[in-house]
Amino acid sequence: YLDLYLETFLVSADEHFMPGFSVIYYVFVDDLLKFERLNLRPSDRRKVKSFQVKAHKRWQDISMSRMETISKLIEDHVRHEASHVFCFDVDQRFQGRFGTETLSELVAVLHAWYYRRPKFFYSYDHNPQSAAYLGTKGDFYYHAAVFGGTWQSVRNLTESCSRGILQDKQKNVEAVWHDESHLNKYFWLHKPTKVLSPEYCWDRKIGWRWDIHVVRMLWSVKEYDISRQTD
Repeated sequence: YLDLYLETFLVSADEHFMPGFSVIYYVFVDDLLKFERLNLRPSDRRKVKSFQVKAHKRWQDISMSRMETISKLIEDHVRHEASHVFCFDVDQRFQGRFGTETLSELVAVLHAWYYRRPKFFYSYDHNPQSAAYLGTKGDFYYHAAVFGGTWQSVRNLTESCSRGILQDKQKNVEAVWHDESHLNKYFWLHKPTKVLSPEYCWDRKIGWRWDIHVVRMLWSVKEYDISRQTD
């Protein structure tokens, strides 16, 4: 992921993410030396801070472990340095302004592949044994590639999702879409104060849509054969 996506993500963020404001990028890596060799230099009023995390053999475990990692980062660092935090998957790039219009207490993004589909298409978790279980409940389907809010609200979200993931592991259960399933369960119980349109996390494969006039963040081409190699 570092080699494939990080530089593009940060360069595009420098141009489009919170223009005119001081920003700290917190980057999770399993190889700090590899990150340092990238020699990334953000623009003025922007900093990049890297944090080493445990490597996992399965990409699913990488995905699920980030909730605990984010909650710890907020407690140890973010709450002392910022009022708001956004969490992004790095395999995407900014295409247009992603500014202060997105700020709120708890922010979610409608999933681009589901926002116009009937509810029965939503891929909520349907296993009653999972802490992420929603069944026929729920209102929207949210994308875990982008979420944010005040550091207090994001800490509460990630702590709750992390607890649910741990409960599932103790039962030898895994939610259908991993941390995203737990995220959707949380947003059902704790409604986001701002819901962003899919223009803030769009996939070009969907094609033209009459209601998407500006694409602000775009999925990068997924190279899973390379990016999901964990050995």
